Amino acid sequence: MIRLVPTTAHPVSSRLSSRHENQNSGGITMNIVNQKAESFVVAQDLVEKAREVIPYLREKSDEANSLRRPPEDVRKMMKSSGFSRLWMPRRFGGAEGPLRAGCDMLRTLAHGCGSTAWITVQNALHNLMLANWPVEAQEEIWGTTPDVLVSGILIPGIGKAAKVDGGYKLSGRWPFVSGVEVADWIIFTGNCTDEDGTVHELHFVIPKADIEVLDTWYTIGLKASSSQDVKLNDVFVPEHRTVVEEALKGGADCPAAKLYDGVCYKVPPYSIFGCFIGSAALGISEAAVDYYISGARKRVATMANGKNIASYTTQQVKVAEAQSAVIAARQLIYSILGDAEQLAESGAGTTEEDRTRFRALTAYANKLADSAGATVLEAGGGGVIYERNPVSRCISDLTVTNRHITQNWDVNGSTYGRALLGLPIESPMLED
Repeated sequence: MIRLVPTTAHPVSSRLSSRHENQNSGGITMNIVNQKAESFVVAQDLVEKAREVIPYLREKSDEANSLRRPPEDVRKMMKSSGFSRLWMPRRFGGAEGPLRAGCDMLRTLAHGCGSTAWITVQNALHNLMLANWPVEAQEEIWGTTPDVLVSGILIPGIGKAAKVDGGYKLSGRWPFVSGVEVADWIIFTGNCTDEDGTVHELHFVIPKADIEVLDTWYTIGLKASSSQDVKLNDVFVPEHRTVVEEALKGGADCPAAKLYDGVCYKVPPYSIFGCFIGSAALGISEAAVDYYISGARKRVATMANGKNIASYTTQQVKVAEAQSAVIAARQLIYSILGDAEQLAESGAGTTEEDRTRFRALTAYANKLADSAGATVLEAGGGGVIYERNPVSRCISDLTVTNRHITQNWDVNGSTYGRALLGLPIESPMLED
């Protein structure tokens, strides 16, 4: 059971009620509505809840993989659990939680089901982003339904938007929209060209009813993540559900930081997104190592007169190496998030070098976590190739998680290297 704390026990910032109307959100007007939720979730409770549902998620994993999405009862659990509320403003019943709680919640969920953890990354992070939308949009999405699941795809340059009276019309086809079949709302990006030829990158939030989901998700891993393609054709998006990309760069001057107290809103989101994608991947690696160690303690070598596998020095070294790798990856992610929060709290802000460093270290943590999976795969011999072996599913899921752009060492390492060498980083959402 998730504890709901009355707001009288922990008042929401009075800054909301004292602000003037018509605040500006990166070029978009915000109409402040003076109300607040009666209660909000607590971050640590969400971490504990994630531990509680591990057996349930493992039990449902075969059905989920067969459906290529979470079953309906899992979807209901995802909503009632409050996981998506981790970085939702307290005003709407969220936790405004610390960043490290996100790492712990997501990697713990991944011990139960990698796909569920992957979708939850999207739900939690996109709620964090939505705190920068005009309050009218926040009220529309969270006001009466704080348990909504928000998915999204942030690949730039795919969507094409045209300005019309009252908003925009958006068209395009986007791949990898994780969790789309269980989502209530989806965030998309799109370019809009002014009359003078200036191109603006915009972010739009659209209800599930307005999109077309294409059945494309047939993959070797994360099968239940429902990362289908989505198609839009001249879908109208009102002005209040649109923000310019500059509104999502974080810092003390971003719209959410001016409205809410949570330090999570001051951290540049695009610089730390990969930490939470990586946390889900790390949890899958941790699960693979745990499964393997548990099996190795009991496993007998059939070609060695019944000798226990655990007695072999080679096995001892490999499990030590794998466990050390996931511990090191976890500590590295904690360090990144700690640095990001410290800079945000101090008011110093971040530099391009900081932001590219966060992305590069995240990808490096993934290299460590991935090496753990590779080590247990090598150590496992023929037994780990069977689908009935849970290590096999972990390895399949890791094969997919590692393809995410935030986990790509070559891409993120080179961007950090450019910053270190004083070259243009060529990454708009990380630039000053």
